[in-house]
Amino acid sequence: MSGSTPVRAALAVVDCPTGLAGNMLLAALFDLGLPAAVVEQPLAALGLEGAYRLRLEERRSGGLRGQHLEVELLEAAPSHRLWRELRLQIAAAPLDPVLQQRVLAVFEQLAEAEGAVHGHGADQVHFHEVGAVDALVDVVGVCAGLLHFGVEQLVCTPPPAGHGQVRTAHGLLPLPVPAVLELAQRRAIPLASSEGFPPGELTTPTGMALMAALASRFAQAPPLRPRAVGVGLGSRTLDRPNLLRLVLADGAEEGAGAARWETLLQQQAQIDDASAEDLAFLQEQLRAAGALEVFSQAVQMKKGRPGTLITVLAPPELAEPLRQVWWQQGSSLGVREQLLQRWALPRRQLDLQTPWGPVRLKRSQRPDGSWISKPEADDLMELARIHQLPLAELRRRVLALVDAGVDAADGAP
Repeated sequence: MSGSTPVRAALAVVDCPTGLAGNMLLAALFDLGLPAAVVEQPLAALGLEGAYRLRLEERRSGGLRGQHLEVELLEAAPSHRLWRELRLQIAAAPLDPVLQQRVLAVFEQLAEAEGAVHGHGADQVHFHEVGAVDALVDVVGVCAGLLHFGVEQLVCTPPPAGHGQVRTAHGLLPLPVPAVLELAQRRAIPLASSEGFPPGELTTPTGMALMAALASRFAQAPPLRPRAVGVGLGSRTLDRPNLLRLVLADGAEEGAGAARWETLLQQQAQIDDASAEDLAFLQEQLRAAGALEVFSQAVQMKKGRPGTLITVLAPPELAEPLRQVWWQQGSSLGVREQLLQRWALPRRQLDLQTPWGPVRLKRSQRPDGSWISKPEADDLMELARIHQLPLAELRRRVLALVDAGVDAADGAP
């Protein structure tokens, strides 16, 4: 077993060439050496002790080994509950706060998607749609397993979703099932082609919801040094190995200041029929909706008319809220979108207590170990007005405090 010696790694990659399912993810974690107690204890806290049995078995698929997991239900007819009831059960359980938050986030994603495709609110989604015992086992187990291995950043390759039809509690549904497509649309998740696969479901709503809530991006693996590989096998027989690989790794660049490979959403529109005030308000509203950057450029449009190109960079999951701002506040009839990749240095925002007042500060470390410190301009301008100081002089004094080693949390030297 590849996970016979458990390790801890900040980076994990989910490689899912034949799709995503909750039991495959959990099986891969067990293959990495996840102790059963890590899964069983929080499930017992949720009142599920005796409601299920984990059947873990080493098998082969297409000649490759891995772990196959089946969640056997021991309750003959589990009761159906609404999502709002299940949410209260999870929130009231004596769980680790981080685990509790992640489990709620996964089920929230799933409930909102199921509610959207069925035409009602998330609170009205029934237990059998989002919270059957096997789904609870998968979600709690995967969240607890990733915490156990110390995973801080999770990257998932684009999964194929399948094609054809599948029989569900709602009858025959087209594949990908509506909830999977809804989750992909909401989180701007790219789906790999299912061409060449036999008809059938490859990605389940539970598997997609787990990655929608936990993965920082959906892309090919960044540069890394693999430390351990866990393999979870699917139940279906395909014309290729039906497996999911969970790779625990170190980033190729170790140490402080290592840059991260990120996925960003870019939205753009060219506008030639709005006033300067309207354009300024549009950009302000895009920033308020969560855009990381909003900037404009002068362009020449058809018939020689001057126009403005507005560009927005944002997390992919904000695509729909930002579109609503474009439609409500902008005059363009279309918005172009694409996903971009970038390297970014890790950064954090700190609160620096200075003799003139509090100043928010962005700190980032370069790969060579040197630091970049940027005081928040709005805070500096406010303090400059209060103390009648030149802005440049105040900035110099604040940075001198940082260089002198003042603790940004409490101002103590």
